[in-house]
Amino acid sequence: MTSAGPLTASAADALLTAARARTGELLDRVRAYVEHETPSGDTDALNAFADRLVARYTDLGATAARVPAPTGDHVTADLPGHPDRAGEAPLLLIGHHDTVWPRGRLADGMPWRVDSGPGGPATAHGPGAYDMKSGLVVLEAALELAAGAGLALPPVRVVVTADEEVGSPTSTALVRERAAGARAALGFESPHPGGALKRGRRGSTRLRLHVEGRAAHAALDPEKGVSAVDELVDQLVAVRAAVARHGAAVLCNVGTVRGGGRTNVVPDGASADIGLRFADADVERAVLDALTDPAPVRPGARVRTEILSRRPTWAPDGDDDTLTAAVRAAGRLLGAEVGTAPAAGAADTNTVGALGLPVLDGFGPTGAGAHAAHERIDVAALPERAALVAAVLATA
Repeated sequence: MTSAGPLTASAADALLTAARARTGELLDRVRAYVEHETPSGDTDALNAFADRLVARYTDLGATAARVPAPTGDHVTADLPGHPDRAGEAPLLLIGHHDTVWPRGRLADGMPWRVDSGPGGPATAHGPGAYDMKSGLVVLEAALELAAGAGLALPPVRVVVTADEEVGSPTSTALVRERAAGARAALGFESPHPGGALKRGRRGSTRLRLHVEGRAAHAALDPEKGVSAVDELVDQLVAVRAAVARHGAAVLCNVGTVRGGGRTNVVPDGASADIGLRFADADVERAVLDALTDPAPVRPGARVRTEILSRRPTWAPDGDDDTLTAAVRAAGRLLGAEVGTAPAAGAADTNTVGALGLPVLDGFGPTGAGAHAAHERIDVAALPERAALVAAVLATA
C-alpha cells in the first residue's frame, strides 16, 4: 500500500527482507559495473558507462541524461516523487563512476572474485568495487526497493560525476547546479570502517606553482640568469611557513616537482603540484589567500599559482540536523544504530556541504581497500545499505 506517512517497523522489516532476497542480483550488478572499467579521463569507457546509467535510471522511471564533458560525460536523473509529496523540495543523491584504476587492471592482478564465508558470499573483490561501483548499485537498489514497497518518495535528483577521482574539475559546477533548491543530499561513497556515515569532510585544493626564470650559461655568465629552480625552492619554503602557522588544521603535500634540464644551464622554468587539506573553512581561506598571489623572492623571476581543483571544507554546524536525525531513526527501524563522524578525504559532497545543505555521505557498503590492491566490499552490506537508503528516502 502506498503511504506518505511514517514508515512503520513492520514495513521496514519487509523492506530489509526484500533487499536481502535480492543479494545475488545486487552482487551480479556490482560485478557488471566493476568489469566495465572506467578510469578517470578514459572518455570512451566513461561515456559507455554513462549510457548504462542513463538506461538504468530511465528503467526506474527517471528522466535521465548525459551531461557532456571533455574527459567523460556526467549523468543526471530526476524522479518526480509521489503525488502526495510532489511539492516538496528534492533530495539529491550523489555518486561518481570514474575509478583510479587503469583499464586492464582486472586482467593484471585484480580479477573479480567473491570469497565465501560460513553462510554464503562474504566479500567481493575488484578494481572500483568499493570506490564506488557498489555505491551506485546501492543507490539504484534503494529506488527500486522503495518503488516495489509502494513507499511514497519525495522528488529525487541524481548526479553521477565522471571526474571525482581527479578533483571534479569539470563537474563541480554541475554538482552546485543540482544542489540548488534541494533540501538535503546523500552521498554514496564508502563509509567509515564499521559503517558510520561521513558527516563533514576536509577541504581539498590542488594547486600548481609556476615559476619563470631566465636561462643563461651556468659557468660563463650565471649572473645573467635567473634560476627558476632556486626560486621554486624558496617558494616551497614559503608555502611550508604559511601552512605551519595553522598546525594540524592544514595538511600539505608537495606531490610533484618539475624543472630544469642540463646542469650547465640556469633553468628558466619550474613548477610544483601541491595538495592541501583543510579542517577549517577560515584557515582554508587564509592559506589560499596567502598562496594564490605569491611574490617572487629574486629579481627577474615571475611566479603564479594555478588552482587545478578545489573542494571546499565541509564542516557541519552543530552536532545534529534533521537529515541525521531521520537517518538514525530509519536505521533503528531496521535494527541498526547509524553513527556519523567527519572524514579526512574529500569528495563531491564537500561542494554541497559547503553550501550549508544537510549532507551525509558513506551510504555505500562497508568494505576496505579504496585505491588499493585489496579493494573489497562486504556482500551482506549491499542489501542492508539499500534498505537503509530506501527507508531514508521514504521518511526524510
